[in-house]
Amino acid sequence: MRLHNSAAFLVALLVSTPAWSVVFKCTDADGRVTYTNDKSIGRDCKAISTDQPVSSIPAPPRRPAPAATPQTPSSAGFPSVPADTQRARDADRRQILESELAAEERALADAQAALAEQESIRTGDERNFQRVLDRLQPFKDKVELHQRNVEALRREMRSLR
Repeated sequence: MRLHNSAAFLVALLVSTPAWSVVFKCTDADGRVTYTNDKSIGRDCKAISTDQPVSSIPAPPRRPAPAATPQTPSSAGFPSVPADTQRARDADRRQILESELAAEERALADAQAALAEQESIRTGDERNFQRVLDRLQPFKDKVELHQRNVEALRREMRSLR
């Protein structure tokens, strides 16, 4: 009976002990370091001590080798536009921008005139100057908006070829 208890104790002890595996620090052909339990995946594999924590994050995917010649946007799948077609498109763009600029300059002049007209008007209930400023603010905002639009259109036209 004593032998039977000892054998049962030995079996229980073997079953309850955790399974330890050896962890290797390996370097692959590209020089990346990998930690694994399979030492056949890399070179220079060295066993590391088991008391160190090990992360289970996989290695990053391999990048394809760079091409021998740099690719231009047209060679990367974009359609190529003939030079005369591009010049025609640029001319159309310039014409559209010029017409938008002319319309915006007219709107700016109108807004400035409306602001000047409102600045010349004084009503009897505006003894407090803040009321005058409050009444003029929408007109000033409109002038500022058209000034920003005119500047943006001029910058756009300067960037044309």
